[in-house]
Amino acid sequence: MSFLWTSEDLVAAMGGRPLGPMPEGISGISIDSRSLEPGDAFFAIKGEAMDGHDFATAAIKAGAGVLVVAEGKLPSLGRLTAPMIVVQDVLAALEKLGLAARARSNAKIIAVTGSAGKTTTKEALRHVLSAVGKVHASAQSFNNHWGVPLTLARMPVDCDYAVFEIGMNHPDEIRPLAKMVRPHVAIVTLIAAAHLGFFRNLDEIARAKAEIFEGLEPDGAVLLNRDDPRWKLLDKMARAAGVEHIYGFGENARATFKLLECALHADHSIITAKIGGQEITTRVGAPGRHMV
Repeated sequence: MSFLWTSEDLVAAMGGRPLGPMPEGISGISIDSRSLEPGDAFFAIKGEAMDGHDFATAAIKAGAGVLVVAEGKLPSLGRLTAPMIVVQDVLAALEKLGLAARARSNAKIIAVTGSAGKTTTKEALRHVLSAVGKVHASAQSFNNHWGVPLTLARMPVDCDYAVFEIGMNHPDEIRPLAKMVRPHVAIVTLIAAAHLGFFRNLDEIARAKAEIFEGLEPDGAVLLNRDDPRWKLLDKMARAAGVEHIYGFGENARATFKLLECALHADHSIITAKIGGQEITTRVGAPGRHMV
């Protein structure tokens, strides 16, 4: 049987302390006892509203192969029958595991941010790339301080491509996540008023989204919406971060990847685009201009 992580590597990556007889390895990683699959490692993360340690027994009943728990919570857990890995902080341990997953991977990594369209873009990339290799991608919209390390930690060592969403509500949230993911390609879908409750204007939102450039791998590439009014600001910030390969997409005459024609139908669209100097006509299987 092939494992996502052997127990030996799991313990080493997190610097944890094993308690009880460890399984040979684990098949997946879960932070929710309701969706946990038998053989998964259950990470008892403490959130704002709930504490995963309160669901340790439920995780065992669901078939957890091992529990990752905080040292300070051990007395309150009582006598549990499952093997455990004890750490100082469960979220920090998940982050360490995510970093280890990134370090062992040879996959091409794509990170997507923006005020809208992140999940749609991520799923489109998952669909297209699956035709040419094994793809790992964020589940649902797991794009925050626990969703990104969770997605990294779940990344199989043999995947060819991985696609991550990176989101934010405040400044300085994207930067550490981007540096954790270290993408080869960073995409900014668009800048809009989705976060104006936490920012004074759209320029501030653009600057926060531009933090993704700081995690880009050397010689990496950035894709920007050439139709976005904040194109110039994003382009400037990418260059300031040392990015040399910057490409634009959209209908703008100067876009690197340019949409020329778009015929909308009830259940699909037919588009013509200029890519790499060639005009390509193709069918987009999802309806609506927002899918183009």
